[in-house]
Amino acid sequence: MYQIIDGGVTAAKGFEAAGVEAGIKYKNRKDMALVYSRKPCVCAGTFTSNLVKAAPVIWDREITEHSPYAQAVVVNSGIANACTGKQGYEYCRQTAEAVAAELLVPVDSVCVASTGVIGMQLPVDRMVEGVKLLVAAKQEGLEAGNRAAEAIMTTDTISKQAAVTVEIGGKTVTIGGMCKGSGMIHPNMCTMLGFITTDAVISKELLTKALRADVQDTFNMISVDGDTSTNDTLLILANGMAENPPIDAEGADYDAFCEALHYINETLAKKMAGDGEGATALFATRVIHAKTKEEAKILAKSVICSSLTKAAIYGHDANWGRILCAMGYSGATFDPEAIELSFESAAGRILIFKDGVAAEYSEEEATRILSEPEVTVIADMKEGTASATAWGCDLTYDYVKINADYRS
Repeated sequence: MYQIIDGGVTAAKGFEAAGVEAGIKYKNRKDMALVYSRKPCVCAGTFTSNLVKAAPVIWDREITEHSPYAQAVVVNSGIANACTGKQGYEYCRQTAEAVAAELLVPVDSVCVASTGVIGMQLPVDRMVEGVKLLVAAKQEGLEAGNRAAEAIMTTDTISKQAAVTVEIGGKTVTIGGMCKGSGMIHPNMCTMLGFITTDAVISKELLTKALRADVQDTFNMISVDGDTSTNDTLLILANGMAENPPIDAEGADYDAFCEALHYINETLAKKMAGDGEGATALFATRVIHAKTKEEAKILAKSVICSSLTKAAIYGHDANWGRILCAMGYSGATFDPEAIELSFESAAGRILIFKDGVAAEYSEEEATRILSEPEVTVIADMKEGTASATAWGCDLTYDYVKINADYRS
């Protein structure tokens, strides 16, 4: 069983981080981050399913698939380095070369990531100078991790971190992570940008398997606005410094690692959904007693992606018709006369739909429940044993304001 601790990417042994102001696009705010391991790492990643892929995505896929190990990740915010052609990819190389020279590591052990405006070229001279600042500033400890998490933010209102420890083979293994994401969030692989570090001894094969399997129930189950980013990247680095017995086969140790990793992924995913641009509430949909897991996932995501339902959540309006509508066009099959719908929050739970018609409920009570910062729709399908949960956020006036002038 894992234990929740404070921290992020510097929680595990041997990891250092930094966040600095490099003037990439923003002024007077941190906009470059570094994560570095003192020892080479087994590395795995998942990336955007968007056919339009940013240059860093292409670079990192090469690293995770073909390099013997990874040891550093450098990230900038403000400019996405997407739709930038051969020049954008060359800037990835130049940035990685700068990191490699400063840290004395191979170029193909350096991952890069970018987030921000699409179509702008990076100011590579400032990137190179930023790398020097990062390497000079890198440290162990909570504060260094905090600075890195702040530096990767764009329209995020809070930094997003999580960390746990878990006993494996008599050794304490730590997993920590940070992510950013607030808009253009509808992953079909993982988060917008996420970085996970661990001191576990684990094979590349099983690390990859654990990551790719778990994103299906975590990062792939969130949506803010239905837009899948060009830059979606989730990387995990394992440096082995916990000295646990190697996790090189499935079994109890692998299961314990996966359980701890799931907590990190789900926690970071929910933090992103709850911090959606302009959002005032985390909006979840839990589908229970469905015929299959796949249908449960389809139904849950359809509800949290519905603009009309998201707007109703913002207005604290128990408009269950919008929920049924979203379920009906999801592509899943079910009997509308059999299901039950309820709202739940810290303020209580209320049944709103049953036997094909509205249940007898108090609109005032429903509004009180929907006025909490975390709200859940529970859809009981009455058909089987499968379940799934998806996370999103409400849709507010501020979402339009933020995105109407994002480039400027």
